[in-house]
Amino acid sequence: MARRKDEVVEEEDQEMEEELVSLQFDEPLSWRAGKPIATGELLRRLEKLSKELVDMDQETVDKESLNHVAKELASPNLLSHREAGVKAFVAACVVDILKLCAPEAPFTPKQLKEIFSLFAKTILPALWDPTNAYNTQHKYVLTSLAEVKSILLINDVTNAEELLLHLFSSFFDGISGSSKAASGEQVAKDVEFHMTDILVTLVEESPSLPPAVLDVIMAQFLRAVPPGGHRERADTSGKQTTLLPKDEPEAYVMAKTVCNSCPEKMARYVGQYFSEVIMDVSGNSGHANGHKDDDDDSDDEEGGAGPSESDFKELRKAHQLLRELWRAAPGVLPNVIPQVDAELSADNIQLRLLATETLGDMIAGIGAAGPPPSPVLDPAAYPPLKLNDEVQDRSLTSILTTPISPLSFAQTHSQAFHNFVSRRNDKSPHIRAAWTTTVGYIVSTSAGGIGLSREDELVFINGLRDKLNDSDEKVRLAAVKAIETFSFRDNVTKLAAMGGVNKEGSVLFTLADRCRDKRPSIRVEAMALLGKLWAVGSSELAAGQESVVSALAGIPSRIFNSFYANDPELNVLLERVEFECLVPLSFPPPPKTKTTKSSNGNSQSQPATDSAYDQDRIRAERILLLVKGLDENARKAFHALQARQLQFSMMMENLVRQCDSFNGGSPEGNADVAKQNLKKSVAYLAQFLPDAIRVEADLHNFANWHDRRCYQLIRFAVSAESDFKTMHRAVKEFVKRIQGSPKPHMLDTLLPLLYRSAYIMFNKSHLSTYMDFSKSDQDGLGAAAQEITTKISQSNPDLFKTHVRQLCKDLAEGAPTADKANETAMVETLKACSSYSKKYPNELPDDRKFVQALMGYALYGQPAKTAKYAVNVIMARKDNKSMVSATDLLQRMLKGWAYGSPHFLTRLAAVSQLELLTSKVAADANEQIIDTALEGVLLKVRTDAQDSDPDWATDSEVDEECQAKTWALKLIVNRLRGTQDLDEAKEQAKSVFKLLRSLLKQSGELCKTQDTPKHHKARLRLLAGQLFLKLCTSKHFEEMFSHADFNQIALLTQDPSAMVRRLFVEKLQKYLVQNKLRPRFYTIIFLTAFEPDTHFKNQIETWIRSRARFFRDAKQNVMESTMGRLISLLAHHPDYGTEVEDLVDHARYLLYYVTNVATEANFGMIFKYAERVKQTRDGLAPSESERLYVVSDLAQTMLKKWQEKRNWIFQAYSGKVGLPIGLYTALPSHDVAQEIAEKQFLPEGLDEQLDDLLKSVDKKKKRKTADERGDGQPAQKKARSAAPKPATRVKSTSKSTKAPSKRPATKSAKALSRSKKAAASSSPPLDSADRRRSGRSKKNSSYIERDSSEDDEDMLEGVAEWDYYDDRGNPMQDEEQDSSDLSEPDEKAEAMDEDEDEERAEEEEPGKDDESELSDIDEDEPEEEPEEAPAPSPPKPKERRGRSAASSPPSKTKTLASRPAAKASTPKGKSSAANKAKPKPAPKPRPAPTRSTRSRRAAVQDEDEDGDSE
Repeated sequence: MARRKDEVVEEEDQEMEEELVSLQFDEPLSWRAGKPIATGELLRRLEKLSKELVDMDQETVDKESLNHVAKELASPNLLSHREAGVKAFVAACVVDILKLCAPEAPFTPKQLKEIFSLFAKTILPALWDPTNAYNTQHKYVLTSLAEVKSILLINDVTNAEELLLHLFSSFFDGISGSSKAASGEQVAKDVEFHMTDILVTLVEESPSLPPAVLDVIMAQFLRAVPPGGHRERADTSGKQTTLLPKDEPEAYVMAKTVCNSCPEKMARYVGQYFSEVIMDVSGNSGHANGHKDDDDDSDDEEGGAGPSESDFKELRKAHQLLRELWRAAPGVLPNVIPQVDAELSADNIQLRLLATETLGDMIAGIGAAGPPPSPVLDPAAYPPLKLNDEVQDRSLTSILTTPISPLSFAQTHSQAFHNFVSRRNDKSPHIRAAWTTTVGYIVSTSAGGIGLSREDELVFINGLRDKLNDSDEKVRLAAVKAIETFSFRDNVTKLAAMGGVNKEGSVLFTLADRCRDKRPSIRVEAMALLGKLWAVGSSELAAGQESVVSALAGIPSRIFNSFYANDPELNVLLERVEFECLVPLSFPPPPKTKTTKSSNGNSQSQPATDSAYDQDRIRAERILLLVKGLDENARKAFHALQARQLQFSMMMENLVRQCDSFNGGSPEGNADVAKQNLKKSVAYLAQFLPDAIRVEADLHNFANWHDRRCYQLIRFAVSAESDFKTMHRAVKEFVKRIQGSPKPHMLDTLLPLLYRSAYIMFNKSHLSTYMDFSKSDQDGLGAAAQEITTKISQSNPDLFKTHVRQLCKDLAEGAPTADKANETAMVETLKACSSYSKKYPNELPDDRKFVQALMGYALYGQPAKTAKYAVNVIMARKDNKSMVSATDLLQRMLKGWAYGSPHFLTRLAAVSQLELLTSKVAADANEQIIDTALEGVLLKVRTDAQDSDPDWATDSEVDEECQAKTWALKLIVNRLRGTQDLDEAKEQAKSVFKLLRSLLKQSGELCKTQDTPKHHKARLRLLAGQLFLKLCTSKHFEEMFSHADFNQIALLTQDPSAMVRRLFVEKLQKYLVQNKLRPRFYTIIFLTAFEPDTHFKNQIETWIRSRARFFRDAKQNVMESTMGRLISLLAHHPDYGTEVEDLVDHARYLLYYVTNVATEANFGMIFKYAERVKQTRDGLAPSESERLYVVSDLAQTMLKKWQEKRNWIFQAYSGKVGLPIGLYTALPSHDVAQEIAEKQFLPEGLDEQLDDLLKSVDKKKKRKTADERGDGQPAQKKARSAAPKPATRVKSTSKSTKAPSKRPATKSAKALSRSKKAAASSSPPLDSADRRRSGRSKKNSSYIERDSSEDDEDMLEGVAEWDYYDDRGNPMQDEEQDSSDLSEPDEKAEAMDEDEDEERAEEEEPGKDDESELSDIDEDEPEEEPEEAPAPSPPKPKERRGRSAASSPPSKTKTLASRPAAKASTPKGKSSAANKAKPKPAPKPRPAPTRSTRSRRAAVQDEDEDGDSE
C-alpha cells in the first residue's frame, strides 16, 4: 500500500512540472554602450512584456524563466531612462515579477534599492497628475504594491529609512496638494485608498518605524491648525473659520486611518514620541510627583529655573498635536495621557496651565483648530428664536472646529479626569481661569458630543457657578465668557436645569450678581449677556414656555435692580443694555424688500407689504413684556429712568442752543456770556456721568466741532413730536457722524446723554399699542400697558396730544350710568386724562356730552377712585363753566347721600376731591358733609370685630365699610387742605389734628362703644400717619405739628402690622426725597433699627446711606444734625428704661444710625451733637431731663467704641452746632451745666454689654470678595491693632448699691419655641414692644442675628455697598450756623434751630430741587441689599492711618469725660481681662407700666406669654 501511494505522488509532481508556464518573451531589453534601443521599440517591447506578465499566474509560472528578464529590468539603463514611459512600463513589469516570484525577489539588494527608489521618487509621485499619459501604469504599480504587499521589501534595502521617509512624505504632501494640480482634476479615490493601504502595511508589518517617519505622520494632524497658527479663545466670533476647510484634509484623513488601523503599534510609537518632548521639558520644571497644595500662599511661584522658551514652544506644539490626536485617533494616546496628567502637578505654572488647557480641550473634543465660534445671540432678530427651532448652520462651520470626542475621556482616563477637575481650586488665578474657560466648552459641547454623566455635568456646572464668585477678576471674567459659549437652548436646558435666574445658588442667579461687579469689564459682559439671553427668549417668554420662563423671566429685574447701586458707570451700562440688548433700537428689523418691475421697465425695490408686520406694534409688545416681568423695585427703577427723560431732553436742547450761541449762532449775544453759559451747561451735564473731567472735555470738543447737522439730529431725537422711525434714524446718523469726526471718542459721552434724552421707550408711535392692550388685556399685558399709559400721562403728557381726542371719545362711550358699570380699563384711561388735564386743561373737550360722561364717572364709577379722576378733569379748567358743573355734580351727589345708599363710596370719593379742589362749592353743604363723614361713617362700627380677623387686608379684600372710612378721613383732611384762608385753615386744623392724633394714640380706634376690626384699625392708623405727613408738606400745617405728635407718628415705624410699617416708611421716604418735608423727619427713619423684615430693612439702610451720601456731596449737615433729634426721640420712647437691657436696646438704635451715617470726616460733628445734649434741658418734660443725659452718654460711648473699632482718628469739630428749639431749653446756670457734664449717667455693667453688641456686628461681617475690595486679591488677615482701649469711664459720684435681681436669666421652653418660630418667619406678626426690641419681654425674636451660612449666601448680592461706604466723604466745611440759647455757654445768644437753618439753605439754593430730582431719582424707592455688617473695613490708606494713630503719643487737647480720646490709658488686654473677671449684674424686675403705650405693650406681652403671639 505504501508503494502505491509513493507512485501517486510522483505522478502528480510530474504533472505539475509539465503544467508550469515559462515566459515566452525573448526580445532583448538591454543594450551595449553606444547602441541603445530606440525608445519607440523599447516601449513596444516593454508593453509586450508587461501584457504577458499580467496574464501569468504565480502558481503556474516558471520562476526560473523570469530571471533573465528580471536582470534586464533592473539594469541602470532602464531604471534611469530619460523617457517617462519607459520607467512606467519597467515599474509595471517589476511589480509583476515581484508578485510572481513572491516571497523571494529575483533582485540583488542593490537592485532593490534602485527599484524602490524608482517607485518612491518617480512612479508613485506621478500619480498626483491624473492626466499623465502613463497614469494607468502608475496606478497599476500602486495597486500591485498595496495588494501583494511587496512594498514590504523596502525594509530589506540598505538605508530604508530614507526611502520610507520619502515615501510617506510624498504620499501626504501629494494627496494634500492634489486638488491644486495644474490640470485641476482630483486624484481618484482608489488611489488614495491604495496609498493609505500601503502606509498601513508598512506601519503594521515593519519591525520598527523610523522617528523621522513618525514625525511626518504626526505632522499631518497639525494640518488642522488654521493659517497663521492656533486660533486664540478670545477670537471665538467665527470670523477665522472661513480660512479653514469645511472637511478634513486628505492627508489628515490618511494619517488618521493609519493610526486607527494600527492602534497598538502607533500607541507605542506615539508614547515614545511625546515622552521625548514632554518629559524633557517637565524635567526642567521641578518635581511632578503628586498634586500641589491648593492652599499655597504664592500664586506665581515657580519651581527651579524652569524650561526655556524654545522648550515651551515645542511643548505647546506637542500639546496642540495631542488635542487633534484625541479627536482623530484616541487609541494611540494611552501612554501619553499619564504624562500630561503629571504636568498638572508640576511646580511651574506655565506647565500646569498648558496641561489644564490641553486636557480640558481633549475632554471637550476641541482640536488644534481651536474652539467652535460662539453662538450668535441677536437681540434684534425677528421673529426671535424658539427653543425647539434652533439649528446650527453647519455650512458656516468647519469640521475642524466642530467638537468631536470619539471616546468618553472620563471613562477611559478616569484618574486624569478627576485630577483635571481638581484644578478648579488651583492656587494660580491663571489656571483657574483656564479651567473655567475649558469647562464652559466641555458642558456646552457635551464633552465633544459623547455626553457627560449627570454627576460630572453637575460638578462642572457648580464649578462654573463658583468661579463666577472667585476672588480674582480674571477668573470671574473667564466664567462670564464661558457662559457666552452656550447657545440659547443650552442656557435653558443645561445651565438653568438646577434653577433659573431667580433661584439663589444657580448659575444664572450668580451671573446676574456679576451685573454689579466692581470691575467694569465683568459687569459689562455679564449684563450684556443676560440682556441678549432675555431678548432672544422673548418669544418663548411671551408664549409662556415653562422652562424658558423659569430660567430667564427674572433677568430684566436683576438688570434694573442694579440701578440702586447709584454708580454712574453702572447706570450708563444699564441704559446701553436696555437700548442695545433688551429692546434694541434696531428691533424689529425693517421688513424685507422685494424687487418689482415698474411700468417703465426699470427695476426698483419696493417694501414687501405685510399688514401683520407692524414694527411699532412689535416693539411696543416687547416693551410691555419687559415691564410685565419686572418686580416691584425693578419697575420703579424702570419708570425712574423714563421719568428723567423729559428733563434730560430739555438739558440736551439747552446744550445745543449754547453750542450754537458759542459759535456765533446768536448775533446779538455776548461772546463771554455765551462761553460762560456753555461752561455752566457742560458742568451741569457732567455731574450725571462718570469721569466728569472727560465728559466736560468731550462736550467742549463737540461744541468746538460745531456740526449744525448734529445739532438738528439731537433736536429730532429729543423731540416729543418725532415718531420712533424719525428718532431712530436721527440717532443712527448722529452716531455715524460722530464716528467720522476728528474726535470720535466724543461718542462715549454723547451717546449715553442721547439715550437718556431721546423718546425711545415712551414714544408716540407706541402709544396706540399701549392703549389697545390696556383695553383688551391681550396676552396678559393689559396691566403693564395701563401702568405705562399712566406713567406717560404723569411724567410726559405731551405724548398724548395726538391721542387725547380718542381717549376722550372712549371715555364718553364707556361712561357708566345708574344701571351700567364702566369697564375696568376705563379707570386707567381716566387717570391718564386726569394727568394730562393738569398740564393742558384747555385741550380737553368741554362739550356737554363729555362733561355729562365725566359726571357719570363721578356718580357711578367703579372703583371709587374713578370719581376722583373724573372730578380732576371736570375742575381742570378752573373757569366758571367748571364751577357750574361742580355745583351741579355736588347737588346730584348729596340727594339721598347716606351710608348704604347706592354708589355711596363713589360719591364719597367725589365729594372728597371737590372739597380739595373747590371748597367754595361745598361750603354751603359742609355741615351735612362733615356730619356724614364723621357721625355716619368714622364713629360707627358696622362690622363686628372677630378674633379671627386678619391684621391686614389687601386692597382687593378690603370691605366697603373700611373703604368708606378711609375716604371719609381723606375727605376731612382734603377739606382742610382746600381751605384758602390761612387763619380759617389753622382753626380747622386743630380739630383735624385732634382726630388724627386720636387714631394714632388709640391704634386706629375711634368708636367708644364697640370694637373696630383689626384690619380696619390698621388701615385707619396708617392713613392717619400718611395724612399727617401730607399736611406737614405745607409750612403752616407743619408749624402746628407738635413735638409730641412727632414722637407719636414715629412709632408707626414699629407698628404691629408689617404693611403699616412698610407703607408708612415708603410714604415718608417719598416726601423726603422730594424735599416736601423738613429735615427733622429723617429722624423717624432710624426707629426701623429692629425691623423684623430683613428684606425691607436692607432697603431702608440702602436708602439712608444714599441720602447721607447725597447730603455730603451737597455740603449739607442734615444727617449729622439728626443725632440731636434722635437722642430726644429715644429719650421719650415708650421703651425707655435705665436698666442695662433697656439701654442696650437703645444702643442698637444709635448703632443703626452710626453705621449708616458716620464717616471719619463727619464723626467729630456727630459726636459734638451727642455731647451738646448734656448742656441743655429737656424742653418737653424738664423734670425728666436725666433721660436725655443717659441717652447722650450712651451715644457718646457708642461713638467712642465705634471710633476704636474703625481705627478712626478723632478730629474735634470746631464749628458751632445748635439743637432744635422746643426739644431743648437752656440750663439755669453754669454750675448745673458743670455738674451734669462731670456726671456719668450710665449704669454699671453696660460697658460689657455694649462690647458684646459690637461683637455681634463683627460676627455678621463676612470677608469681602475681590469685586467688593477691588484689588483682585484674597482677603488678607488683619493684625490686631495695638491701640489701647479708651480709659474706663468715671463712675457717678451719686452711685448707689443695687441688689442684684432675682429674675431668672433663662427662658421658659415656651418662650424658646416662640423665638424659634420668630426666627423662621420672614415677617411674623410682632407686637409693638417686640418691634421696638424691648429686651425685657423677649430676647430672641425674628430679628436675631443671622447665622454665617445666610451671610455666605448673600455675601455677593449687593456689591454696590462699596458705593455707600465712603469713609472720608467730602471735605467738611465750617459753616456759620446760628445757635439758639442752647449753644456753647459763651455763645448762647447766637443759636437758632438747626433744622430751620437747613431748610433756609435748601430754599435759597438755586436749582436744588431740579438737581435732587435728577441725581436722586434712583433713591425714591430702596433696593434690597444683603444683610452684612453695617460698614466694611476702611480702605487701606485709612487702615494705615489707624495704626499710626494708635502708636502716636496721646493727644494733649482739652478733654472732657464725654470726649473720646485719641489714645487711651488702659491697655486693651488689661481692660478685656478685667471685663471678663467682672460678673454681669442680673437684670432687675420690670416696673409696672404707667403710660398708655406701655400699657398696650404690656397687654400684648401678656398675650404673647399666653402663646398667642407669633
